Amino acid sequence: VLLILLGATVILQTDSLPNKNAVLLPPVSFTIKVIDLAQVLLHWEPNPDQEQRNVQLGYHVKINAPEEKDYETRNTESRRVTILHKGFSASVRTILWNNHSFPASSWVSAELKVPPGSPGTSIVNLTCTTNTEAYNYTHERPYQVSLHCTWLVGKDAPEDTQYFLYYRYGSVTEECQEYSKDTQQRNIACRFPRTVINSKGRDWLAVYVNGSSKEEAIKPFDQLFALHAIDRVNSPVNVTAEIEGTCLSIQWEKPVSAFPIHCFDYEVKICNTRKGYFQTEKMKTNTFISIIDDISKYSVQVRASVSSVCRPVGLWSEWSQPIYVG
Repeated sequence: VLLILLGATVILQTDSLPNKNAVLLPPVSFTIKVIDLAQVLLHWEPNPDQEQRNVQLGYHVKINAPEEKDYETRNTESRRVTILHKGFSASVRTILWNNHSFPASSWVSAELKVPPGSPGTSIVNLTCTTNTEAYNYTHERPYQVSLHCTWLVGKDAPEDTQYFLYYRYGSVTEECQEYSKDTQQRNIACRFPRTVINSKGRDWLAVYVNGSSKEEAIKPFDQLFALHAIDRVNSPVNVTAEIEGTCLSIQWEKPVSAFPIHCFDYEVKICNTRKGYFQTEKMKTNTFISIIDDISKYSVQVRASVSSVCRPVGLWSEWSQPIYVG
């Protein structure tokens, strides 16, 4: 869950501790508002009756659902990126920013209720993958990212249920226009050939699926994806191999990707087709030399993964098409 703090900061400079008989009062007008797919804004105001001389106020925020988390801030607003199909609730109290031993105020709470809909009607097993392709129409954005998502129909969804998928990345939300259907003409997959997703970005990808039926209300479902965990890396390109005596030399170029050449790890798989065994080697360069016997034939394949020096570890690409030498 991603946290971004913003808003007005309550700064009340002090050179001394408050009166020991002083009491911290809870914030007022605490609200939680949905501002985008899988994103809410928490907002509160300082208590107007709070004694503010010689104190510097802060706030302790506690997220109660869907996942517990707490943090402190001097701001009066907080954005949260979070799933919402399970509802959302939070509490906030006033604290003394520079003196945590001073008793905090009582809590005030707010919540977003679980969205309406019949149990068992929301989609299940939502999976999404991204893929980067070369984009030749502009030098400013030489790569484009596609998005493909699949899901299963809810076990209790009526036969006339129809699902609709949306994704949000950053401040942009788009609705799917290209669905695949099951035998009952229900949407069960979606493809975006082009998106605003930045394959090198660190923002969460939010995916939201709602539905409609004449028989009953369909529960919505949303999910957050980390890009590194769903990015389907392309295979290395221009793989070549040649044998000189007992030396097998293999070279390749980095995959089609927005990441630069130093951002890739590679695996090379060499199969001795005559003896039926293979070896796999890991490396960070795009060249590999192996000593072989000169009477066998070999197949060579290479795959790639974005290195942890450039983003969190993710998926390996598919193996490149085999090439044969010898």
